[in-house]
Amino acid sequence: MAHAISKTAGAHGGGGHHDEHHGHDHHDQESMKMFGFWLFLITDVILFGTLFATFVVLRFNTAAGPTPGELIELNGIIISTFILLTSSFTSGIAVLEMNRGNKRGLILWLAITALLGASFIALEVTEFIHLVHEGANIGTSAYWSAFFTLVGTHGLHVSVGLVWMVALMLQLSRRGITPVTKRKVGIISLYWHFLDVVWIFVFTIVYLMGVM
Repeated sequence: MAHAISKTAGAHGGGGHHDEHHGHDHHDQESMKMFGFWLFLITDVILFGTLFATFVVLRFNTAAGPTPGELIELNGIIISTFILLTSSFTSGIAVLEMNRGNKRGLILWLAITALLGASFIALEVTEFIHLVHEGANIGTSAYWSAFFTLVGTHGLHVSVGLVWMVALMLQLSRRGITPVTKRKVGIISLYWHFLDVVWIFVFTIVYLMGVM
């Protein structure tokens, strides 16, 4: 009888140890995924650094074609900047709602962030169409090649972030706030803030310095 009890206790003890081990493995996986994201962000910093350096070198090479001062309308760019900076603020509120355990609030603020991001992309596409219509495309001169590559790469990153955000909202509505969805919200928020910082450099170097 005592032997049976000790066997049962052993089995229960083993189960607890297994659960603890499984939880530890899961935590390690989450840490590795977060580390992977930081590596991705570092490579992105290098990518944008290279594009900015290229733009600065080529900024006067307009090949007697249209110049940024003639074609770029700063008013629209200022509106775009305001929209993107606001979206960074709303993504921060989404994280606060997640930390409070408010699933509905989290999804709502992510949706607002995504709408602002989509508005930013719509304005950027409109600007590109205007520039091409006015005779400036990626092949017009070295300056416009550098301009479209840098601004377009940032726009592509924002578009990827939007798809990612919508997919995350669907996952949150199904699964709620779990350790996995928490990590994903944290990552998308960091990514979004990063894109905001990059845009401040784009706005300053490409638009303000370029046009003035």
